Amino acid sequence: MEAKAILKFARITPRKARRVVNLIRGKKAGDALLALRFMPYRGADIVEKALKSAIANAEQKKAVNPEDMDVKAFVNQGPSMKRVEQRAMGRANIIRKKMSHITVILSEK
Repeated sequence: MEAKAILKFARITPRKARRVVNLIRGKKAGDALLALRFMPYRGADIVEKALKSAIANAEQKKAVNPEDMDVKAFVNQGPSMKRVEQRAMGRANIIRKKMSHITVILSEK
């Protein structure tokens, strides 16, 4: 049985979110939750939110024990917000503020 949670349009770049997701992939959900709580990265809070949602979804499906399920997770790039920064001599730079779609899947062995 699998339980899944998708966090869309998270305001973090995919590269920073992947750094955190790669550290929890393959662990038990309980161990991953504990690891995320003590990580120094900003993305840890965002990924923790998605993992808690997946655990809650597993409880609704009457899974064996959501804490003992294995974590599969990946990050895709979402849309970019484009902002304009003023530059010298009337020019402008475009600043791209990237978003991520974070998917967390809990599965039994």
